[in-house]
Amino acid sequence: MIDKKEILDSYHFRHACKVFDANKTITDEDFNFLLEVARLSPTSFGMQGVKLYVITDAKTKQNLKPLCWNQNQIDSCSHLVVFTTKTKDLKPNSEWVKDRFAERGLNDAMQKAYLNRYESFHNEGEFTKDIYQWGSRQAYIIMANMLSVAATIGIDSCPIEGFEKSNVEKYLDIDTTKEQVSVITAFGYRVNPQSIKNRLPQDAIVEFIR
Repeated sequence: MIDKKEILDSYHFRHACKVFDANKTITDEDFNFLLEVARLSPTSFGMQGVKLYVITDAKTKQNLKPLCWNQNQIDSCSHLVVFTTKTKDLKPNSEWVKDRFAERGLNDAMQKAYLNRYESFHNEGEFTKDIYQWGSRQAYIIMANMLSVAATIGIDSCPIEGFEKSNVEKYLDIDTTKEQVSVITAFGYRVNPQSIKNRLPQDAIVEFIR
């Protein structure tokens, strides 16, 4: 088992790195490890409706930079990841949804029960009717796991929400009838010393209901 202190140390290490060392590249072994973390991450109903576009090409990153508020992270990082969520495929009764339930080896009655539950979940849930917003929350779960695990192996990162969504989708030639960009994340190695981490005390964010 990993020592608890080591885990907390990695959380203290992790910060939103604003400038990466453009001369340092994450190894294929380390980044494939992070991609496996992404693949194994949980998603609601196990739908796995998230796609990761991994960008290492310098020219592509430079072209994306003005579409991402000219943030330094975009073209100084080693690996830039654009997270998209499926939209069309995550709708109830899509073939994608049916396949995700079918691969569990359920009998016909159980598959039908799960499909009905999934449909009700989306049609009746206050926060689940918007497929894009729901799917994006799954992308954030995957991203968060990658951020945390990256820190445990000494890789810096920065989640990025400041970007022109439609222009990024257009540049990457993403078919927005099928998927849309949810969030972007930069991975690499820091240049500057880490800033002081300011966090509220635990009792300011936690309340036990007994």
